[in-house]
Amino acid sequence: MTGERSAAARAVGATRVYGSGAAEVRAIDDVTVAFDAGRFTAIMGPSGAGKSTLMHCVAGLDTLSSGQVFIGDVELGSLSDRQLTVLRRERIGFVFQSFNLLPALDAEENITLPLTLAGTRPDRAWIDAVVGTVGLGDRFGRRPAELSGGQRQRVAV
Repeated sequence: MTGERSAAARAVGATRVYGSGAAEVRAIDDVTVAFDAGRFTAIMGPSGAGKSTLMHCVAGLDTLSSGQVFIGDVELGSLSDRQLTVLRRERIGFVFQSFNLLPALDAEENITLPLTLAGTRPDRAWIDAVVGTVGLGDRFGRRPAELSGGQRQRVAV
């Protein structure tokens, strides 16, 4: 973390333990990592290695058992639930393995849902430009079950 780039997100001594006693699972154990702004990062490892747990903790979707997580200079453990919700909504984007689209909503409603929840009206020109860029224009009124896996992924993005 030196020079031109600063960390968009980082974890310091991150540990996440589920359960206790004989059932204890140490999903991540004393992980320190930084994700530079403007860079792509791949997290690789075998199934069960803690990749998803690390990402959920760094994104503020799960809490650490010990250690710290920062988005920019903001330490997530110091935030209230409301502050954390606002930070996630305004500064973090998620694409889940299963996409987490709401099946009762069509593609447009799934795309604009975060704005609706934030009490913001979507900019129609921006929405049209994004949808056109990713090739979803003809699928805008379709529900997730009517979309291919790639189309669902693009809606999630």
